[in-house]
Amino acid sequence: MVRFAADGGEDLGVLDPSGESVVSVDSVVGKGAGSDLATLLEGWTPALGEALGSAGKLGGGRPLKGVRLLAPCAPVRRNVFCVGKNYREHVAEIERSGFVAATQGPPLRPAIFTKATTAVIGPEDGIPAHAGVTSAIDYEAELAVVIGPGGHAIPAEKAWEHVFGYTILNDVTARDLQRDHQQWFLGKSLDGFCPMGPYVATSDELDGANLELSCWVNGELRQSANTGELITDIPTLIATISAAITLLPGDVIATGTPKGVGVGFDPPRFLAVGDEVTIEISGLGRLSNRVVAA
Repeated sequence: MVRFAADGGEDLGVLDPSGESVVSVDSVVGKGAGSDLATLLEGWTPALGEALGSAGKLGGGRPLKGVRLLAPCAPVRRNVFCVGKNYREHVAEIERSGFVAATQGPPLRPAIFTKATTAVIGPEDGIPAHAGVTSAIDYEAELAVVIGPGGHAIPAEKAWEHVFGYTILNDVTARDLQRDHQQWFLGKSLDGFCPMGPYVATSDELDGANLELSCWVNGELRQSANTGELITDIPTLIATISAAITLLPGDVIATGTPKGVGVGFDPPRFLAVGDEVTIEISGLGRLSNRVVAA
């Protein structure tokens, strides 16, 4: 699934197998389907999934080059759920840096925080530098899980049934705000600090527990890992969050970042205006964004 802008409006679409054209959801389910994936998922049925899948395979959509891709999920009702310190080597590099206060070793329970909805931007959108607010912008490449059927107190053994699909997310962070305010929300939620995309691949297409993740800054490989290395796996994350908060269709859960973030270098290698961050996850394409003066 993709979300795109064209002809003065926004729409949801399905990519054809070549990845070169997109079929509008409206053309399959009728006008008024809207451009909100969460709303579509609220009315999701197996028949709808089959119809959209068949439409994508048949092609006949508009060329992808003729539209602008947006963040595939546009959360307006809910913040993006995020998980901190969920790769062991990342925990170690954060502790070594001394830049951000850290407990020794991995957290005893998943460290859950959120990013504001206004942080979400799409592929190729600029990451605002927020000069005067932060001088320590960092990148964090992450696999994001998109919830399909919602639920409360979802057992871990049934959690995969609640996963609609996956996308790429960059948990951009103002490390100085994260440090100075002694909590994560503000430093994680600056406008434009949550690039997401380019599309959502459904859970039947990929194994979320075994995906290769890579991140480059200006062409230099900085992060490389497999989602099988997560300290707290996806089913446990879903069970943990839903035990306290009812998950809704379209909710996004960012699962954590591996080692190689800017603050982990000595000295730290934070982002500057003009730097480009590119993240690739197997089966999910590439998400690229450049830091811009703003």
